[in-house]
Amino acid sequence: MPKLNVHDAKGKKVGTYNVEPTDFAPRISKQLLHDAVLMYQSNMRQGSHKTKNRHEVSGSTKKMYRQKGTGNARAGHRKSGVRRGGGHMKQIFPRDYSYSLPRKALQMATRMALAAKVQDDEIVLIDKLEFEAPKTRDMAAIIKTLGCDGSSVLVATAGYDVNVYKSGRNIDGVCVAPAKDLNAYTVLSAKRVLMTTAAMDALKSNAAVMASHTGETKA
Repeated sequence: MPKLNVHDAKGKKVGTYNVEPTDFAPRISKQLLHDAVLMYQSNMRQGSHKTKNRHEVSGSTKKMYRQKGTGNARAGHRKSGVRRGGGHMKQIFPRDYSYSLPRKALQMATRMALAAKVQDDEIVLIDKLEFEAPKTRDMAAIIKTLGCDGSSVLVATAGYDVNVYKSGRNIDGVCVAPAKDLNAYTVLSAKRVLMTTAAMDALKSNAAVMASHTGETKA
């Protein structure tokens, strides 16, 4: 069984942790992961784009010149869509891009994302991550010591820890979240996942419960 090294805050190896991709998902579906990430990205779109039609553009509605006798093509007012500064012929309205996939599909996608991180050896385990008070400098030092600097990092804890969150929120490329709030997008968008052993225990336990409910078996 594959083993991950467990480090302390100073980067010293203090133990190992047995984990394998099948602890989270029996297989990894690239299509499901793609669909889940696409849904999360769509749900983050603001959708506030808008253009003005001929009725919303400021300007006179007076006919530009008489209908006949000028040698020009007939024309109405200046707000026509064929003229510069006129309204948009195919107006763009604000819209909501959000949609949802089945809850069980999203849960499976999250487990597959974690399995992919284990498979690609992109998870770094730390025995504990605690701060007496928010310390961005200390968090940055830990991330650098464990070799997670220079790329996007997801810091996962067993539960919500306000000091850990405030210590990492101002570091560029660092996202801090409790294990229960992880999803396929947050896991896959980070190059490395820095996780406490307690968070890994919680994720494995949750994955085992879901697998028992769906009758899954390890590959």
